[in-house]
Amino acid sequence: MQRGRPKWLHFNRMIPNILTLTAICAGMTAIRFAFLDRWEHAILALLVAAILDALDGRIARVLKGSSKFGAELDSLSDFICFGVAPAFVLYLWAMVGAGRFGWMLALLFSVCCALRLARFNTMMEDVDQPAWTRNFFSGVPSPAAAGLVVLPMILSFQIGDGYFRSPATVSVFMVTVAVLMVSPIPTFSFKRIKVPHKLVLPTMLIVGLLTAALISAPWITLAAILFCYIATIPLSIRKYRKHKADDKAKETPAE
Repeated sequence: MQRGRPKWLHFNRMIPNILTLTAICAGMTAIRFAFLDRWEHAILALLVAAILDALDGRIARVLKGSSKFGAELDSLSDFICFGVAPAFVLYLWAMVGAGRFGWMLALLFSVCCALRLARFNTMMEDVDQPAWTRNFFSGVPSPAAAGLVVLPMILSFQIGDGYFRSPATVSVFMVTVAVLMVSPIPTFSFKRIKVPHKLVLPTMLIVGLLTAALISAPWITLAAILFCYIATIPLSIRKYRKHKADDKAKETPAE
């Protein structure tokens, strides 16, 4: 006899999906702020979406609320918040003057984000991959890509529009980040970071200082975080190749 669906669902199990829905609202709100020319608010809305995206999966695992429904909802949220919203914001901020070419680049970015998410979902089902591959993404993940593509806007808040708001500059960023999303370049997955007990307090101190910096000087801090992320890409490539070489050495029989 087949069991039916439970009549009740504990509220704790709904929290991750509620966070995901809130992230979608933040991403859509970023688009609204862009239509109103409130650019700083648009970036802050994208930041809220990124924070919620980072939290929902972790909270789902802690509360044992992970589900297929939640995973699909999370993918949809990522596409709206980090594929559609940044493209819209940048198009309205700098690319309207570029006409059809500007809109074409906005579409390119969104399409690459969709392809990247589809590939990620497919790779998650591959159980034949070595365990260490879970520490890496293939290509730049969509939340990081959204941050990198709006970097010219973030810098313009601190330095001025002059150079950063030109369609040429924004075009380079949109094309480069779009390619990075669908590329096979390995990037670190920070979802599985484990902090040793002796480093818990220093880690909390660093997070507190980072939060204070975001409140006091948000644009400089965000730009610094994004530049640090860019600096990790060569390190991730090197680490990935080392793991691959070690696996190959293990498979090669000794003479």
